[in-house]
Amino acid sequence: MKLLEDKVVIVTGASRPRGMGQAAARAFARHGARVVVTDLVREDFSQEDTAAIEQVAARVRESGVDALGMGVDVTSREQVQRCVEATVEAFGTVDVMINNAGTNQGAGPFLELTDGQWDLSYRVHVMGCVYFCQAVIPVMQAAGGGAIVNNASMLGLAAESYSGAYTATKFGVVGLTKTIAAEFGRDNIRCNAVCPGSVRTQLQIDGLEEYARWQGLSLEQAWKDAERNALDRSAEPEEIADVMVWLASSMSSFVSGAAIPVTGAAYPGV
Repeated sequence: MKLLEDKVVIVTGASRPRGMGQAAARAFARHGARVVVTDLVREDFSQEDTAAIEQVAARVRESGVDALGMGVDVTSREQVQRCVEATVEAFGTVDVMINNAGTNQGAGPFLELTDGQWDLSYRVHVMGCVYFCQAVIPVMQAAGGGAIVNNASMLGLAAESYSGAYTATKFGVVGLTKTIAAEFGRDNIRCNAVCPGSVRTQLQIDGLEEYARWQGLSLEQAWKDAERNALDRSAEPEEIADVMVWLASSMSSFVSGAAIPVTGAAYPGV
């Protein structure tokens, strides 16, 4: 069953290998949605990043749906606005917004976190969501409704050491999610957050290598620490993408303002 036939979906942070964004783009395509694949195009890697975005868009098209690939820096209001305008021009509307872009730059020993790390974490996690929500909500209002799904984290619901700026800004994503749900429910716009625990992404791998160094642990022990959950494993990116699809579809039509743990029942109780 295709849950999102002909819906138009924007996914941020969607081109990285083994990322939740790429998994989401492909999952939405399988459910019949037209997908706008976006990600950061870095100055020093512009050709590689552009090629990666287009490669994901091409894989989406293999599902028999339309796709558009765009380089977007979510910390730039101007780039975000241009993305939404281009989406409306190409497909007529925006039905679903997936704010997935993230950074692990807010992780590290608390006393060593720099202003730059705090600032980047805030601009990507919080303001990136703000810019896209402010751009798509008027489009959704005009269309009679829509769904927004923000990728927060288990660390938007609980805290642990060595994650100060990351955790603080992910709590901000959860608060923003609830605010948008409260304010725009009357417009038939639902807003929810997924809060993943340990997921086998490249970002997770990079983060655990740093965590192991800070804690003086082996990488094997760092993985064991990350996978302290009742299911005794990490999620695959596709498992998080499936929850995003559900939250965007009519299957969750009365769910709004929720921050849903997707953690395998991580300890202690998240």
